[in-house]
This record gives sequence, C-alpha cells and structure tokens, in this order.
Amino acid sequence: MSKTEAHSRDQQGNPDANLVAQRSFGDELTAAGLDRVVIIDDYSAARGGATTLSLLSARLLRDLGIPVTYICGDDGANAQLRALDVTIVALGGRDLLNAKRLTAAFTGIHNVHAARMIAAWVRANDTPNTAYHVHGWSKILSPAIFSSLVPAASRCVVHAHDFFAACPNGAYFDYQAQRICPHRPLGVACLATACDKRSYPQKLWRVVRGANILRLLRDQEKFGRIILLHERMQSYFLRAGYAAGRTKTIRNPVALLSSERVKAEDNDEFFFIGRLDEEKGIEDAVAATRRARARLCVIGDGPLMGKVAASGSHVRTLGWLSHAEISQAIRKACALVMPSRYPEPFGLVAIEAARSGVPVILSKDAFLAEEMTGAGIALSCDTGDEEAFSDVLVRFRQMPKDEIRQMSERAFRSSSRLALTNDEWRNALVSEYRALISQSSPAASIRTTPLEGVFA
Repeated sequence: MSKTEAHSRDQQGNPDANLVAQRSFGDELTAAGLDRVVIIDDYSAARGGATTLSLLSARLLRDLGIPVTYICGDDGANAQLRALDVTIVALGGRDLLNAKRLTAAFTGIHNVHAARMIAAWVRANDTPNTAYHVHGWSKILSPAIFSSLVPAASRCVVHAHDFFAACPNGAYFDYQAQRICPHRPLGVACLATACDKRSYPQKLWRVVRGANILRLLRDQEKFGRIILLHERMQSYFLRAGYAAGRTKTIRNPVALLSSERVKAEDNDEFFFIGRLDEEKGIEDAVAATRRARARLCVIGDGPLMGKVAASGSHVRTLGWLSHAEISQAIRKACALVMPSRYPEPFGLVAIEAARSGVPVILSKDAFLAEEMTGAGIALSCDTGDEEAFSDVLVRFRQMPKDEIRQMSERAFRSSSRLALTNDEWRNALVSEYRALISQSSPAASIRTTPLEGVFA
C-alpha cells in the first residue's frame, strides 16, 4: 500500500484513531517556535461557524501568549479582539450579498484589494516562524488571497469549514433537484448541471470562481495543509483533484450547552437549531412533525423564517439565541432534529445537543450519522422522505421512557468522543503550525522591518 493510500484509508476509515492522535498533544504548549499566527477570515464578527471558530482560535492562541494578527475583509470592529491585544488588519469591504451587483461579480472571483492588502502585510512582516491560517475567504476576500500567500504557502493552513475549496457551490448539492451531487467538480457533468440556488448564469459565475480557487490553491502544492472537519470530507476533496497527503482532519471543538444532563425522557418537544435555509432541511422537519402530530421548537433565522413561523400551531419559533439562551431553551427538548439535505460536514449542533443529554434524529447522509447511531445516541433516516422521517419521530415518541433516559445518559457520557475540547483543538492546530514551520525552508520566507499597524 502506498503512503497516499495508507493516509487516505486512515483519514476515512479510522476516525477513533484520528481523534486519539488529535488529543495526544499536552497542555504544556507555549509560544516557543512561533513568532506569530496570522488568522485570515472574511469577517471579524461571528456570522456563522467558520468565523466563530476563527475568533475562538485567536482567543485560545493568546491564552498561550502567542502573538496573533487577524486579517479580515470587513471593518475589523471587534472590541474583544483588541482587548486580547490582537492586531487587526481590516479591508473594510462588504460581503457579496451587500455589495453592488457588478462589483460583487468581479471581487467575488478576484478581489484585487484583498490581494494587495495581504501581499503588503506578508512583505512587511513575514518571518520564518510565522504561521498563516485561512478560515474564510468566499464572502469578501475571494481566491485572490492565495496568490498573495504564495511566499508563505508552506506555512499556511486552510480550514475547510465547507466545500468551497473543492465544489463551485460549496456544498456538493444540487439545489434545483434537491439531491447530493455525484459529479466531479468542473467536470463535463458538473458544467452541464444547473445546480445553483438562483440560476444557471449564477452557476457559471461560480464555475469561474471555482476554477480560480483550484488554480490558486489545489494546483499550488506548496500550500501546507487543508484542514478537514471530518474524515469523510476527504473523499470529496480527492474527487476535486486534491492529493490525499495535503489534507488533515482536525475535528471541531464543542462546548457544553448544559453542564447537567437534559432529562429528555420528561420532554415531548423536538428542537431544530440552525440557519433556516432549504438545504438545512427545516421544511422537512416542519412537515414531518406535522405528520407525526408532534411539536417543534425552532431556534435560528434565515430566508425561510416567515414561512416556518406561519407553518402551524405545532411550531414555535425563537429566532437567534445566544449560547446561554440556547442552554436554557434546550432543557425542554426530547430530541434534536438535524435533517440537512446536503452532506453535512460536521454537525456541530448535533454534538452540542448530545453532550447535553439530548438524543439526535439526523439525516442518514450526515457524516456523523453512522457514529452517533452506532453509539446508541441517535436515530437516522432519509429525512427528505416525509413519511420515513415522520415514522422515526413517532417511533421515538413511543419508546419507553426508560429507553429514552438511557439514550440521553449515553449521549451525556459518551458524545465527547465525537469532537475535541477547546484546548485539544488549539493544541492540534499549534502542533500543525509547528510541523509546517519545521518542514519549511527559511530561505522561502521574507524578513523585513515589521509594519504591523500599517492597515489597522
């Protein structure tokens, strides 16, 4: 077996071994060996999972005393980052949805201003012991940033919070047919498929951007590492032409929603937590709970909020809630439903709920489905099939109270094995930064007089 084949097999087939490896780094890590970590993200304020994690990493790295620069596409107005003594370098741009249409069409493919900003920072500040971590680029910064990071490419980590670095629409999902896409990105079948949410011309725009990201990232093997959220993501990146050896799975950190077990056996309301978009399956949850004559509590917001709020008396909507507010609300849950229609890369909310003692009912296509059902803490089905989804909800409600309690207790005890703690996640990242730095040639880096505040 070749090294590539062995790596691929380990990444996809042995998640337990992978998690053990990720947890093997101790808490004795310090700033030694790292001059600085440069975090790059579209946003400086949390608008989703990717930015939430980029901000968390900044805080956790500062806890170790590691200097951090945060380069963002927005205005950088984050007081918490400044309080942590994080240097903020802000583009002051708008995301594609809020920019003028013609401007967005060009900057989404190649944002020359973002490229110049990052290139100038690298020229002025890079050192052989500086690591770079790209979390988000698809909303403001664009693939252009990777051309600017070439001088430090061997010390650069790119976090795949979604599939945008591989698939033009970022989800391997045909939004028109509402099914998972089997095609090779940018292959003939891909180009011929009108899979975009909006229109085929929008798909063609995404194809141009997709070709740009593959040219600047996939085809530039000097870039150090693509971080995946789950082992099963790797096959999707291999389909897009990435080499197996360039990927590394580091599962997300998960915080407890509740330090005490939610007594799911005493509750009778299903919960949905997330963005109210078609691909998240909220309409499937509404339809299935109606058919099962069950109640559904919806936490979140999005384009379908109005439709969901008006869907019937069996549904109550709470909108977006803070983590602390969710912790209180979830105490009334008998189970969480996660009916994503696309291949959900991780499903953070499912693990957060399970760690609080809430059983999970999720799509059979979710990457966590096999592990969670195997652990006896979840049920899975084709959540796109209203009858099948409804039948599972009815079956769950008819389970003896003692069985639901045992399921809840197993979830509370064992679900921590599915993800990392904050410290384990940070330590795994720091170990990756150091490994890349140790493998890099100092001659490939640039050292000039620091000008940290030039864009602040």
